[in-house]
Amino acid sequence: MIKRYSFGHVFQTDSIPVIPEAQTGAVPYMEVNESEMSLTYTMDPEDIVYGLGENVRGINKRGWIYESKCSDESKHLEDRRSLYAAHNFIVVDGREKFGLFIDYPGILTFDVGYTELSTLKITASDWNLDVYVIEEDTVTDIIRSFRRLIGRSYIAPLWAFGNGQSRWGYINAEDVREVVRKHRENGIPLDMVYLDIDYMERFKDFTVNKERFPDFADFVKEMKDQHIRLVPIIDAAVKEEKGYSVYDEGIEKGYFCTNEAGKPFVGAVWPGRSLFTDMLNKEARDWFGDQYKVLLDQGIEGFWNDMNEPSIFYAEDRLADALTEIAKMQDGEQNLDLDAFTHFKNLVLDLSANPEDYKKFYHTVNGKKIRHDQVHNLYGYNMTRAAGEAFERLEPDKRILIFSRASCIGMHRYGGIWQGDNKSYWAHLLMNLKMLASLNMCGFLYTGADLGGFGSDTTEDLVMRWYALGIFTPLMRNHSEMGTRRQEVYRFTDLEGFKNIIGLRYKLLPYLYSEYMKAVLRGDLMFRPLALDHPDDKRCRTIEDQLYLGRELMIAPVYEQNARGRYVYLPERMKMLRCTRDGRIEETILEKGDHYVEVPLSDVVFFLREGHLLPLSRGGRCVDDVDFEDLSVISFGEDAEYEYYHDDGFTRDYENPANFRVIRAGQK
Repeated sequence: MIKRYSFGHVFQTDSIPVIPEAQTGAVPYMEVNESEMSLTYTMDPEDIVYGLGENVRGINKRGWIYESKCSDESKHLEDRRSLYAAHNFIVVDGREKFGLFIDYPGILTFDVGYTELSTLKITASDWNLDVYVIEEDTVTDIIRSFRRLIGRSYIAPLWAFGNGQSRWGYINAEDVREVVRKHRENGIPLDMVYLDIDYMERFKDFTVNKERFPDFADFVKEMKDQHIRLVPIIDAAVKEEKGYSVYDEGIEKGYFCTNEAGKPFVGAVWPGRSLFTDMLNKEARDWFGDQYKVLLDQGIEGFWNDMNEPSIFYAEDRLADALTEIAKMQDGEQNLDLDAFTHFKNLVLDLSANPEDYKKFYHTVNGKKIRHDQVHNLYGYNMTRAAGEAFERLEPDKRILIFSRASCIGMHRYGGIWQGDNKSYWAHLLMNLKMLASLNMCGFLYTGADLGGFGSDTTEDLVMRWYALGIFTPLMRNHSEMGTRRQEVYRFTDLEGFKNIIGLRYKLLPYLYSEYMKAVLRGDLMFRPLALDHPDDKRCRTIEDQLYLGRELMIAPVYEQNARGRYVYLPERMKMLRCTRDGRIEETILEKGDHYVEVPLSDVVFFLREGHLLPLSRGGRCVDDVDFEDLSVISFGEDAEYEYYHDDGFTRDYENPANFRVIRAGQK
């Protein structure tokens, strides 16, 4: 049962395709305080609070304060309150079970037992919001009801489940050729190479640097002939440059956000002085989406949207004020005491993503001016929506890969997300694991993290352990920052170990793609906390470093440096599957309870539930090589069976009954 309660003048976010009628009366479970603009619930000590999608800390969100505020935040540390997304959905699981979705475009604060241990308090920036209360018998049913409410999740093409290699710093076609050549020569499966901002002409969206990538369409075809897709980045900001067609046309048609005086708002990102397309204006959104055609026409079949919180390095007027202040300091003796030096430092540090700058520009929605900070969390969503809607116009019979950095609920219908610009920290490997279930709850299924870490120098063992998790996530991409240690797997010592782990991904593809598609089509979770399947098992309620993947598997990756294994709790009898460096899969039956499991660095260990089976392919050097029909199986139980989904991977004939069949133990 879903009930909607409406307060004030609600801005239509389009997060929900069909909005139910508003209810009257008190909001169930919540104490409403309109003067404080807050909703409050008193938690029991044993209550779990799930949700909030992409954010810091654990699966259970108790004990911290979170902001729904899309932020360019590279330091994914415990003291942060927001990352790149605003996913305003939670589930309370305890003496009372209910889901809560706040449909609201501005900044929300979720105080989940931070100020007071027993108090959940949600505070809005203004009192114009819709509150949805979802009541079902189980947490799983609450999540399914919510997923039905917000609409079907994005469906990626089959090739997008292959291994991808990326780095900020592949500056020309020969760099890309080398990456592909090294993977193929060393027998490492690969399907994608991502192009960061280096491929553009002076950081201009929808352009290609002709010196670095001459004859781009021919190069795209050259790569595709080798079963490699190129996936270029698209940034949110448009370079201010007369003669650049995107800028000129956007100015002519009034498609950019404006300042209070009605002139285009100028900020700075990679190209320097930049303008921001008014993604909330439908005409502007359609126009921006149509720009992707210039790359689609050259054979590109996938994109990743970035810097779309939106990120602002500095606003033009703030930079001018800072430079004036610094100039005044130069007129003195330049002997800065603590206060003066702090002021000097903050003049620079406060330039980037200054909250006041987000109050300086406006959108036009249905002829009405709306200040950006009041609808801030919708920007990245609508940028990716612009692309998704354009693909439906431009390529109606073809799936195009698209994923984004910034998002809110609603964007899940148009694209996936990666988990942001993480670091080469072991803690971020664990955070990657924990975030999977929370993102699935909010409708984001095509997701994964930058394997090995984006920022900082990585280590070989961290990259290998991260791949041992990444082979299970729909988006599998190794991505790193310019200036950091190179982390393509062929650069490390244990090449055979990496080949084994990445090769296993391609053997698992029939299962992974099947589970992804069933989760999308049925509004289910691909990744689940153990407690959802074992609500009466107190141990499961506190375990966050093990997840169910589909109905059949449990994963429990190693996430600590120098660990030779880990303890695993089995809530039921399971078959442990150990994939060794020589490609064998060893099977061991383990009883319910605690087990210490040895996991050598190049092994992958996971678990098969009793009464189920796992379909496997023979693998391949790319997705096109994988045979999804001639499968082998590993089963646990004579009567084990599996509902297998497979389609052509390219078109949109998702619900054809021919895509489903049942595989039974002893049969193919």
